[in-house]
Amino acid sequence: MVRKHYRFHGRVQGVGFRYKAMYLARGLGLTGWVENQWDGTVEMEVQGKPETIERLLSRLQEDRYISIAQIEESDRPLEKERSFQVKG
Repeated sequence: MVRKHYRFHGRVQGVGFRYKAMYLARGLGLTGWVENQWDGTVEMEVQGKPETIERLLSRLQEDRYISIAQIEESDRPLEKERSFQVKG
């Protein structure tokens, strides 16, 4: 199990990114959160198996409305949580 923090740049607000991420993450059994930021980016923390997180990222990039130009990634400590939530 790992926990990752991501910041997504590109056409990621106003295109259903947060709810798509939540739907996919819950379906994959991942936990965490996703939130729009004031600068037009989207931040997400996600926890689970590394290969499952990669599957989530791949599926987000396949969406025809979402256009991810850049992803910043960092590691975070594991947290006790039960679901994936949309913040804000």
